[in-house]
Amino acid sequence: MDALLRLGGPAVFVLLWSTGFVGAKYGLPYADPFPLLALRMVLAALLLGALAVALRSVAMPAPRAYGDAAVVGLFLHAGYLGGVFHAISVGVPAGVSAVVVSLQPVLTAVLAGRILDERLVARQWLGLVLGVTGVALVVGPGLAAAAGSAAALPASGLVSCLVALASGTVATLHQKRRGDGIPLVWGTAVQYAAAAVVLTAVALGTGQRRLDWTPQLAAALVWLVLVLSLGAVLLLLLLLRRGTASGVSSLLYLVPPAVAVEAYLMFDERLAPLSLAGVAVAALGVALVVTPVRTGRGRLLRTAARATGPAERRETA
Repeated sequence: MDALLRLGGPAVFVLLWSTGFVGAKYGLPYADPFPLLALRMVLAALLLGALAVALRSVAMPAPRAYGDAAVVGLFLHAGYLGGVFHAISVGVPAGVSAVVVSLQPVLTAVLAGRILDERLVARQWLGLVLGVTGVALVVGPGLAAAAGSAAALPASGLVSCLVALASGTVATLHQKRRGDGIPLVWGTAVQYAAAAVVLTAVALGTGQRRLDWTPQLAAALVWLVLVLSLGAVLLLLLLLRRGTASGVSSLLYLVPPAVAVEAYLMFDERLAPLSLAGVAVAALGVALVVTPVRTGRGRLLRTAARATGPAERRETA
């Protein structure tokens, strides 16, 4: 199972996470962003809670773990997703949002060195830079077309992008630092429940209530709940348990290229040669970050980690 997750997990995660573009494209024309996200969180929490009850062997979190799971939920699902959805809904181009949020791996790597004692070598820092460059190349043609109206970008949307960037980083670091021991199913259900409360309050506070029940909205909601909230997010948490925060975050560099390819295949959106080059550059950047360091010290540390039991690793963390 671990070998399968290590080999195929990152690719599946990127594919699933990138399809959030499909859900947003089909859902936002028929709903305000915060009610849509709140409903998504409620449904995901109920489904995971029911699954946890059905699987009686699934352990309940310790009392303190509820707070840690809620913190991750607030930042990852309310802060990150809420920021991105709101930015797009008020007119920030998806490409601009992608560029801002794509800085998360760099921010995570910088903070992980201090908070989690994760150290990157020069080759991995080069990979982070290439990742940002690749994303810029992918979305560059679209941004160039809108360059003349850049000054008209809504300030609230740009602030929302920055909120999403910071929230995704905090969620990743907190999950890696405090969330490894939380039962996956129950913990994720708590994440969604906490996010649902906040998103509902924001929706009511901002007067956003529109949910036009059309087949398109229903299809988008089913996709967002089952594929994104249950599939991609659970896989993200599993990857974080088995990898570094910096390495897992670097996978987000591949999301904008994947979205560009999906938009070309599904919606016949033009894929410029520069964008194709960006896909290759971003993939190279991720490979440089996630490939294990082949130094003698690195091999020693990995060998020690494999030989140390979970309890011993927690004591030495």
